[in-house]
Amino acid sequence: MVSSPIDAGGDILPSQPEFRGRNLALIGRMIWHVIVLGGDRLIRVGVIGAGKMGLSHLAILGAHPDVELVGVCDSLGYLLDVLEKYTGVRKFSDAAHLFDEQPDAVLIATPSASHVALVGEALARGIHVFCEKPLTLSAAESTALADAAANAGLVTQVGYHNRFVGTFREVKRLLDLQAIGRVTHVLAEAYGPVVLRPKGETWRSKRVAGGGALYDYAAHPLDLLCWYLGEPETVTGAVLARDFSAETDDEVYGTLNYAGATSAQLSVNWSDESYRKMTTKMTVWGERGKINADRQELEVYLRDTAEVPEGYRVGWNSVNTTTLTPPVWFYLRGEEYSAQIDHFVRSVAASKSDSSAVARVNDFASAAATDRTIERFLREPSGDDHQRQAEPANHHDRRLFGRARKGHR
Repeated sequence: MVSSPIDAGGDILPSQPEFRGRNLALIGRMIWHVIVLGGDRLIRVGVIGAGKMGLSHLAILGAHPDVELVGVCDSLGYLLDVLEKYTGVRKFSDAAHLFDEQPDAVLIATPSASHVALVGEALARGIHVFCEKPLTLSAAESTALADAAANAGLVTQVGYHNRFVGTFREVKRLLDLQAIGRVTHVLAEAYGPVVLRPKGETWRSKRVAGGGALYDYAAHPLDLLCWYLGEPETVTGAVLARDFSAETDDEVYGTLNYAGATSAQLSVNWSDESYRKMTTKMTVWGERGKINADRQELEVYLRDTAEVPEGYRVGWNSVNTTTLTPPVWFYLRGEEYSAQIDHFVRSVAASKSDSSAVARVNDFASAAATDRTIERFLREPSGDDHQRQAEPANHHDRRLFGRARKGHR
């Protein structure tokens, strides 16, 4: 397997100076660049969609030492003009024209309803694809895209960045080691202050376009559940409630049932003003212990009957995310965002060289599994799964606290 320059930096002890770890990571990057890319072959990447996430990805790609930016495509001409003027990046108003430039890969960060057509065309042209989540709004279409990519031998990845968060990755490692024994129950949570009042119409305010707490927020903890436990057999007691949104959900709750008497509870609310920004939490109960994890910290309780992994002890253990997170060459929003882009770039590079393949993370097949789980929350009551749709409350403002708070986004 091709070793990662980021992984190389991850071997540095947390007590050592940060700059030393970053320098070693950069040295590892240069060595890897010479071995895998031959020292001069950059991966040519185009970006489609220049919204919040598209601009973030564009900045990360622009700073990546192994990437040549082909250009950026968006429907807003004035935004493209500004990007061209101040960054020099080429602009495209039609994705087909960007595809005509024959990039090695494209990053698609457009509204979810447009993913099927854009991803499909990229795959048909033999282009590797990174797509923001969710992959599509139909599990069947996601599965079809996954099959098409596999048949074409193309690298794919979807932006479920939590799989690159050190604490959540450590949860996966501990579960694979069966550190807490058989998992009995998981509580998967996501909260944040996205919709705090009735808003005008955008694609995010309509479920048919991919908006709402289910697609935008719940997708993240559901993806972690699929990573940890696989796909559920059923979803029961699904609740998609509206607080302020007229055409989509603001709260999502439900129970996921797995083989072997394992269950999970999903609790998601993107109208929760008590949180400053999105917060994802996973709590895992097992026969021999318990795990609490969010982006900042991992807490592990091990009973005296547990097979204690190296570095842990019976009783409570606490590990900060800085100990578990390798350094990155460019920081924006969080290390996980750069790490996922680097993984995609390395995967594309490995596919174009004689080196061993990089292990796939968040590929279309795994994203299709997450989409199938999401779809279970949308089934009609006549199906195997049961859903209750709550209507929006009849009020103008249902903040948790009386006074309005500025700058919540």
